[in-house]
Order: sequence, then C-alpha cells, then structure tokens
Amino acid sequence: MSVSEAEPSQDSKIQTIEELHEYLYKGLQLEHATLPPYLTALYSLQPGKNADAWHVIRVVAVEEMLHLTLVANVLNAVGGTPDLTKSGFVPRYPTHLPCGPDHFEVHLRPFSHEALDTFLMIEKPAQAKAGEDRFVPMDWAALGVTSDGAAPSAEKLAEVEQSGTVLGLVPGEPTQRFLSIGEFYEEIIRGINHLEDQARTAGTTIFTGDPARQVSPEYFYSGGGDVIEVTGRDTAVAALTLVAEQGEGLYGGIFDSQDEIAHYYRFQQLKKGRYYQKGDAPDAPTGPVLHVDWSAVYPVKPDIKLADLARDPEILAAAEEFNTSYAAFLRNVNLAYNGQPDLLLKAVWEMFRIRDSMNRLIRNPLTGHPGANAGPTFEL
Repeated sequence: MSVSEAEPSQDSKIQTIEELHEYLYKGLQLEHATLPPYLTALYSLQPGKNADAWHVIRVVAVEEMLHLTLVANVLNAVGGTPDLTKSGFVPRYPTHLPCGPDHFEVHLRPFSHEALDTFLMIEKPAQAKAGEDRFVPMDWAALGVTSDGAAPSAEKLAEVEQSGTVLGLVPGEPTQRFLSIGEFYEEIIRGINHLEDQARTAGTTIFTGDPARQVSPEYFYSGGGDVIEVTGRDTAVAALTLVAEQGEGLYGGIFDSQDEIAHYYRFQQLKKGRYYQKGDAPDAPTGPVLHVDWSAVYPVKPDIKLADLARDPEILAAAEEFNTSYAAFLRNVNLAYNGQPDLLLKAVWEMFRIRDSMNRLIRNPLTGHPGANAGPTFEL
C-alpha cells in the first residue's frame, strides 16, 4: 500500500487539528534527527577518497532538508507554526528512534559498517499487514524506562520524551513506534483526510494557513525533487507522499515517483558494493561496482560530548563555536518557514560553513582518547 492510498479517514488516530499539528511537529523532528548522524558520517570521510560514499550520503542529507521543508509547508498550510528552535527539538544522541520492527539507537559516529547499518534501519521500508496494529509498544525494560518491563507512568513517559533519549513519534506516547517512517506519514495523511472530510461537511476547510508562509521551489534547490507548495488536501498528500517515497521507495520498488533511487537503496548500494540500475529488483543491484574504502575515515569518537574535550581547550572552543553556528542555522531555517522563505537560500549556504567547522573538529586527535578524533556534539 502506498502512502497516498492510506486507509479511510475514520481509521485515523488523529482526531483534532491540534493533534495533527503535534504529529507534523514530530515529522519535523524526525526529518531533522537524521541530519546530524548523516553529516557526521559524511564529513568523517577523508578528502579525495570514497567519492562514491561521499556522493550517496550527501544526496541523502540534502534531500532530508527537502523533507524538512515539505513537512513545514504542510504544517503551515493547516494553520500550524513550525518551531525548530523549541527546547528538545534536537535529540540527545544516542537517541532511540521508534520506527521499524525493533527499537534501535541512532548514534553520532564516523562512516563505518555500524553507521551504515543504522542508516538502513532508519530508512527501511516496512508495511503493516492487513489488520495489523500500526502502533507497536516498545520493550520498556530494554529502553531502561522501567526495570520490570511494565508500562511506565505518564510522568515517566514525559520525562523520557523531554530527555531526548527517545525520539517519540506518537504525541504523548513517546515509546510507541511505527513499523516504518512511511507508516508514520500514512497516519498523518489519514488525519488530514479525516479532519478535512469533517471540515468540508461543515462547509469549511482545515487549510487555513497563510499562503505567504509557503516555501516555493525558487527558494530551495536539492537536485532530488522540488518543493511542493501546499494549498489543500491534494498538495498536502503529494508532499508527504514524496517524503515517504524518497526514503523507502514507491510501491515497494527501488525508485520514487520522480525516478530517483530511494534513500534505503542508496545506502544499500554502499553495503553491497554495487549500484542499482533500471530493471533491478530490490536487494539485487547489477550496476557498476561501487568502491568503498572503510579505512579512509577519520576516527571520530562516537557520541562525543563537550565534556570529552576538557583537555583540549582549542578543540573545545571549536566545538562550542560549531554548536553556536548550528543553532544559528536552525534559527534561519525556522525564520524561512515562518514567513521569510528567502532566508532558506542563506541557510543552505550556512550548511557549507558548518561543513568547514565540522572538518576542523573531525581532523583533530583527542587528548586522553587514544585513536579517537574530535567531532561535532550537536549539544544545543
């Protein structure tokens, strides 16, 4: 089942416009949460080597910015307010991502087999079977939420969500998970259909947002799909469908509706050492060989924190400067989503300045951590 063919609106868990806003905010969090891990792995690649891996990860990272923008357009269209500066928007790494058949941790670490396996888990397609519950509770004990596996209290759930250790996607129930990111967006589309059906019955619409807050294609170029201005139900569904397709493919295939290879299969090329080409079946690429040098990587200390840099004051200052720059980047993106879309071009340029700051960190060995280099902490 494709996202655009989500079940009828009466099956929606989203029953109010406020709940729809909360789900879309979670979508913004989700799309952004992939950026720090992808960027850390990207810039850990030594220059002049691993051109194939560099290209694959960079394309995915830029498309995640497109996804962030598409979700913001939908949220604006239904009268919500994107806020990328809200406390807790950036998770605390490692963080649990509740999408997929099992909960798993997302780390900040250099390009490696382990990092690639995590990226594949993030983007992995998985569709619920007929009659199967879309919402799957996590193993509380495995998450360290309780010691006996019992469901935690509401207070404990709120503490978990605020801590950033679990990037919850079901508002108010941070440890419930979806079977895939595509399933998450299907749920939002069900909510849009349900609420818009109700509104039309009453002679109104949920699409009450100011059109001037929409980011249009001239303000964003990704090379992997155009921004969709959201003006009603059809364009909202198209925007969210593109987000899901670019992640896991269209109708279970390798390519999305714009004939681009989906993120899951882009990453799988690195694992299999071969490119996909037209006519290939999933999991069986037959294109040119893709070369990966797993050793040509700076050994960034996984999930590094500012506290790890106490013995290297110059590196600590550079890490703090990076965090300040990244916060400024998010502020400019947030302004772009709140009525100043021209600032998005500036923000994309700032992403390349951030690259320079990351390089200064990643190429420096740490004192007291043999064989480990510094890296961005993303502690905002």
